[in-house]
Amino acid sequence: MSTAPTPEPRAPKPALIFDDPLDQQSSDDTDSGWGERPRADGDSAADLKRFLDEKPPHHI
Repeated sequence: MSTAPTPEPRAPKPALIFDDPLDQQSSDDTDSGWGERPRADGDSAADLKRFLDEKPPHHI
C-alpha cells in the first residue's frame, strides 16, 4: 500500500488591507524637498543669488 506524501506547510497568504489610501499622508503632501536649500541665516548675498537663480528669464 502506498500512503499520500505529507504536505509541506505553506506560507500564510498576505492579508488584504481595505484601508482608504487617501487617508495616509504621502511624501508629496509635504513641503519637504520642493526646491528647498539649506538656510544661510542672514546671508544677504546668498538670498540675492537665490533670487537671481530663480527669477524667470522674462524678468531680467
